Amino acid sequence: MTASHWAQLGLYLAILAVTAKPLGLYMAAVYEGRRTFAHPVIRPLERAVYRFAGVDERREQDWKQYLVALLAFNIVGFIALYALLRMQGSLPLNPEDLPGVEPSLAFNTAASFVTNTNWQSYGGETTLSYLSQMLGLTFQNFVSAAAGMAVLVALIRGLARHSAATIGNFWGGLPRSTLYILLPASLVLAVFLVSQGVIQTFDSYRTVTGVEGVDQVIAIGPAASQVAIKQLGTNGGGFFNTNSAHPLENPTAWSNWAQMLSILIIPAGMVYMYGKMAGSTRHGWGLFGVMAALFAAGAIVSGYAEQAGTSALDDRGVQVAAGDGQPGGNMEGKEVRTGIAQSTLWATATTNASNGSVNSMHDSYTPLGGLVPLVNMLTGEVIFGGVGAGMYGMFIYIILAVFIAGLMVGRTPEYLGKKVEPREMKAVMMAVLIFPVLVLGWVAIGAVNSFGTDNLNNLGPHGFSEMLYAFTSGAANNGSAFAGLNANSTFYNLGIGLNILFGRFVIIVAVMVIAGTMVQKKRVAPGPGTFPTDGLTFGCLLGGTIGIVGLLTFFPVLALGPIVEQILLNDSLTF
Repeated sequence: MTASHWAQLGLYLAILAVTAKPLGLYMAAVYEGRRTFAHPVIRPLERAVYRFAGVDERREQDWKQYLVALLAFNIVGFIALYALLRMQGSLPLNPEDLPGVEPSLAFNTAASFVTNTNWQSYGGETTLSYLSQMLGLTFQNFVSAAAGMAVLVALIRGLARHSAATIGNFWGGLPRSTLYILLPASLVLAVFLVSQGVIQTFDSYRTVTGVEGVDQVIAIGPAASQVAIKQLGTNGGGFFNTNSAHPLENPTAWSNWAQMLSILIIPAGMVYMYGKMAGSTRHGWGLFGVMAALFAAGAIVSGYAEQAGTSALDDRGVQVAAGDGQPGGNMEGKEVRTGIAQSTLWATATTNASNGSVNSMHDSYTPLGGLVPLVNMLTGEVIFGGVGAGMYGMFIYIILAVFIAGLMVGRTPEYLGKKVEPREMKAVMMAVLIFPVLVLGWVAIGAVNSFGTDNLNNLGPHGFSEMLYAFTSGAANNGSAFAGLNANSTFYNLGIGLNILFGRFVIIVAVMVIAGTMVQKKRVAPGPGTFPTDGLTFGCLLGGTIGIVGLLTFFPVLALGPIVEQILLNDSLTF
């Protein structure tokens, strides 16, 4: 890695650390109903929303009512988005007269955006109208992110309260997340992106004559507004097919950094918020430290792998060492204006979160460099993770680590003063096991059938990695891809769509069950045998649990893909 790599990685983590506390304090105040600087402007709008929807924000729900409300909201959202996509050809704000979306693709897209995944089997500028982009996708970017935040807040209330029955009101938490956090931040970011040259217009596509005298159609549209929430809400779907590698979506170094920071700034703040609302800021900082260490490890490995290149490049006369006017390394699939350092840093951030936006082609990474984004997703995207989803996903690993600690000291495991009992562990195991079942099950089906292999653009282990990456991205609600895979087929649209839905909602159900049981428990005073969860020992145990559960489960399938590909590439064998 070059000095630029180290400097940018250090700066990125430093900004997240500096902003985590003030942002976490603000979000804690919002969810606890305390007055903030935004109240004079937003509170009247919030009250108007409640009156329009007929919601009593003071009426709380138990975990079953909370879960039913969340599921009902998402079902209605799915149906509405599916209908919009199918009928877009007959609806306004369609200057290019694009037809309605094919059924399997509409199903996949609706499932993807309702679940904060934003997997895209299509080119945005060639498939979707302005109305579909704004009313359908951008709207879901807000509410799917807010739904994940509402789940996390319910979990925190379940941990913070004791001998209680309720965990808040979903219909109150959803607009609060949107109005106080996502909407203001998106407005500020969108205005900044427009100042950098990100397009925001309702005009029709432009036809221009290039330097070679050939006419070219330039796709434009209301991009900046969608780009802002796609990053801040850890959604990731691109307005254009090449996502944030497109110059009209990400034109400058400033826009690149703004988007890259936006991916993890709210999730990082939510780690501190979690500790604050749960009653232990020290525990929150401990979790932040574990996540930062794992983030840095992934970014270093990916950066080293891409900067070092491969012997296959060397054998073909490509200069892999950085020099004057030469970045060196593996520049395939990367924007020259972005370079290797910001490409690998972005790839690490976007796959640690449930974001999936890209400013480089992950399919063109070296096997070791591409292994990092894949591993980030296979761990469940708990290294900061998506807004809300990352922290409640990390909670699953926390309970596992606490359970292991309890076994080691011979006591009933405790977390934040509450005993962890069989019902909680059953819910945890449901969340842990659903992920490998979804990923490995669909990969196994696709790998032995022509409807899975015929859509691969590469043979051998790299083709296998493309398939593995696709189903992992779906189940992890990420949305990025090794784009050598042609995912717009009935098998992949339906398979990945189902992966997306089960990967999202099975874990949410498990988390809500735990929230509902923990809120009823009495708080137990710590004793001599209580294992502290705010120290270095627990941090190491938690990191080990993530590595063992998240990685060893998938080691055999990784050995068939990127690991063996790296070994073969060292002998200049490519596919």
